[in-house]
Amino acid sequence: MPYCRAILISKTNKTDRDALLQFKDKISDDPFGVFSTWNDSVHFCQWRGIVCGHRHPRITHLILPSMKLIGSLSSFIGNLSFLQKLDIQNNSFVGEIPIEVGNLYRLKYLGLQNNSFSGQIPTNISGCKNLEALGLGNNMLVGEVPIAVASMSKLTRVFIYSNNLSGNFPEFFGNLTSLVFISAGLNNFVGRVPASLGRLQNLEYLYLGANRLSGTLPSSIFNISSLVVVQFAQNQLEGSLPPDLGVTLPNLTVLNVANNSFTGPIPASISNATNLKRLTIPVNIFFGKAPTVEKLNQLQWISVSINQLGSGAQGDLKFLESINSTSLEFLVINDNNFGGTLPESVGNLSSQLKKMSIEKNQLIGNIPSNIGNLHSLELLDMGYNEFKGSIPNSIGNLIKLKEFRAQANKLTGNIPSTIGNLTELLVIVLNGNNLQGSIPSSIGKCQNLVVFDFSQNNLIGIIPSQAFNISSLSIYLDLSENQLRGSLPEEIGTLKNLGELYVYGNKLSGKIPSSLGGCTSLVELYMQKNLFEGNISSFLSSLNGLQYIDLSSNNFSGPIPKFLEKFQLKYLNLSFNNFGGEVPSKGVFMNMSVISLEGNNKLCGGMPILDLPSCLTSKEKRGSSTSRFAIIAITCGIVAALILSLLLMMFYWLRRKNSKTSLETPSIGGFQRVSYEDIVKATDGFNSSNLIGVGGFSSVYKGTLAIENKIVAVKVFDLKQRGASKSFMAECDVLKNIRHRNLVKIQTACSSVDFRGNEFKALIYEFMENGSLEEWLHSYLAPTCAVDYLHQQCQTEVIHCDLKPSNILLGAQMNGHVGDFGLARIFPNAIGDLPSSQTSSIGLRGTIGYAPPEYGLGSEVSKDGDVYSYGVLLLEIFTGKRPTHDMFKDALNLHDYCAAALPERVADIVDQQLLLCETEQTSIADTLSNQRSISAHVQECLVVIFEIGVACSAELPRERMKISDVVTRLRSLKEKVDKMGFR
Repeated sequence: MPYCRAILISKTNKTDRDALLQFKDKISDDPFGVFSTWNDSVHFCQWRGIVCGHRHPRITHLILPSMKLIGSLSSFIGNLSFLQKLDIQNNSFVGEIPIEVGNLYRLKYLGLQNNSFSGQIPTNISGCKNLEALGLGNNMLVGEVPIAVASMSKLTRVFIYSNNLSGNFPEFFGNLTSLVFISAGLNNFVGRVPASLGRLQNLEYLYLGANRLSGTLPSSIFNISSLVVVQFAQNQLEGSLPPDLGVTLPNLTVLNVANNSFTGPIPASISNATNLKRLTIPVNIFFGKAPTVEKLNQLQWISVSINQLGSGAQGDLKFLESINSTSLEFLVINDNNFGGTLPESVGNLSSQLKKMSIEKNQLIGNIPSNIGNLHSLELLDMGYNEFKGSIPNSIGNLIKLKEFRAQANKLTGNIPSTIGNLTELLVIVLNGNNLQGSIPSSIGKCQNLVVFDFSQNNLIGIIPSQAFNISSLSIYLDLSENQLRGSLPEEIGTLKNLGELYVYGNKLSGKIPSSLGGCTSLVELYMQKNLFEGNISSFLSSLNGLQYIDLSSNNFSGPIPKFLEKFQLKYLNLSFNNFGGEVPSKGVFMNMSVISLEGNNKLCGGMPILDLPSCLTSKEKRGSSTSRFAIIAITCGIVAALILSLLLMMFYWLRRKNSKTSLETPSIGGFQRVSYEDIVKATDGFNSSNLIGVGGFSSVYKGTLAIENKIVAVKVFDLKQRGASKSFMAECDVLKNIRHRNLVKIQTACSSVDFRGNEFKALIYEFMENGSLEEWLHSYLAPTCAVDYLHQQCQTEVIHCDLKPSNILLGAQMNGHVGDFGLARIFPNAIGDLPSSQTSSIGLRGTIGYAPPEYGLGSEVSKDGDVYSYGVLLLEIFTGKRPTHDMFKDALNLHDYCAAALPERVADIVDQQLLLCETEQTSIADTLSNQRSISAHVQECLVVIFEIGVACSAELPRERMKISDVVTRLRSLKEKVDKMGFR
């Protein structure tokens, strides 16, 4: 018998050990080296994260939380039959929860929260009949909570928050009478809150926020006297709170019903819930008086904003005087109807108070001077009331203040110099008052400011240089609509990160310092209605990120800079100045709806709609005006010139009538030229039945050119779209320089006018019979060869900038061709130095999901960027999943999803349609006889392909595989596949 017992123990030990090794095998990344101890050098009971029982060496605890593990949960976990606690929360596990978890009948704690598990909650989880804590929160689980959970009678804690669970919130939860904790927020539960929850008389924590629950709350909820936390925020609930709420829920510490449609008064009985710490009811329709809270001496948080509380009369803020909690940190009562004065007792509130928001009420009177007693205050928002008087000097005592807003009141007097004490200040907004005096130079001590707004006051004097010495300013600086005088200080160039500058509506004068050109982050510049003078080229030339410029009603002079044509402007107002000379006619100057130039009498030229005089000057007329002969000679000369002009115009008109088009197509390698009329006929008048694709700048039509009776693809550019013309020229530049069998072949181009005289541009390509890879999503070597050619073998290096399935076109033999060079960039030399004209810091190059992460951070385009796009493309082909698939959120993306599967689990992530295609081409008998060898070969090929895709799509450019190496590996793989005799 002892011998048999030893054998039995040995076998059970082996079961546990093997299950752990299977668990380990499913982990693809172990950054902390958790599994370095998981080997035969020590007994598995001593492996990291493992606890065994005292009486027998069987595993009772598997605890590996927060280890940054990546992988899936092995189904062999179900063999750990003695397991009581499984805790792998806060990792990166993916895939479905294996149904074998239901075999763990001794399990008491299941902690899978904060991972990326998907699929449904296994129905047989009810096999864990001794389970007390179910932790599935913050994953990607879907579907309804299985009714099988109703049989798990020992459950005390359920964490299913932050998933995509749906359906009605389970009524059977009311049968789990041992429940103490329910956390089910951030899901898609609908319908009413079940009244059956009222049977849970042990329930202490109820979190059902951020769902789509509707209707009124059942009264039974408010009879659970054990409740400590009630959280129903962000639903669609209505009705009122019961008047005896504070009596029936005496243990309440948190009441949160924010963002619903509750109405009625706040129950006065709330003061009986003496343990209450957080009263959070904003964004509802509560009305009436706010109840006194003198008994609530543990209050930490009062948030009643965006309701209809108060009556706009004195006494509305009496409840503030009743606050005696020394723990209060947040007081947020903004956007209500509170009236009267702010009581002096506000200075006696908790010394722990960090946030006080009272904006958008009907408060009057002075700001109490003892508000400076609130030394821990970080946010003070008093805007949009009717406060009067001056800002108290004591404001300088709030040295921890980060945000101070008192806009749109009736404040007067000087801005106190003590404002300079607020060295942690990030935001100061005092606009829309009647503040006087000058801007205190002490503001320069606030070296953390990102928003600075003193606009719409009566400030006078010069702008202190210290105000422009705050290098942290990045969002906006607004000093507009005051009475400020003098010039802009040279120190303005310090504001290199500033996005918006407003100084309009003052009496500022002099020339703009050239140092303003150092503010290279500016997007909006409003300087109108001042007395500025001089030439604007001196400070505008380097501000090519500007989108909105208003310099109107000043004394600026000189020419309008031609470089403004290249700015991506959305608004330009230069009216009522002294500008002269020729008006530029490209870029923003072609759109009369967004520019204004009136009131500049010396301008000429420009677009015809401006109706300005021509910039061509006549020769000086000779002789005296008293000489009759001279007058006759001049008159005859003018008449002769007019006649000659008419003859030339008639000749030109006849030529144009006979030639059909007025704009010649630029030569692209000597191809046959076509006219607008040719293209209209080829596409049957751009008939929608011939439309085969639509992009950001163009539409593509199938057509037949009569001159060669050949089917082509006609790419017509929508020149109304900003950037379309630039995209056309970019493609022309690229196509002049490149030729490769795996690039879509250009047939010709057309740059002409349509029948209405509007500009028309189109490119005519070889027609690809089988559409784009986007439609077929199948793998070919050709795109790789094309990218290698563009990067390495072309006489001028080309960066495509937008590799994606819709830009890979398939010919009759299903060979891939790379197309659409509208975003391409050309390197003029072998070194790859990108000229400044080709760089751009504005906007993302390429398409979301395919564009490399460094482009989003402002990096220049590079070959590495194309390699990243190709890597994503390759992974998409073989997984069948777009990089923007719903499953890729939070920390998971297509690259990491595939990397986690290498090398053993590629069969789990490969698009199953590809495997079906392979077996369909083989007879059933052959498949059965060769199943093992084919599977091994396919596995080997898939690993190579996924390794290439993962290597190409690495986050850091320096870690990506070179495209030449990709070509080499794929050609080698192709040769191996050809030898195996299947494709």
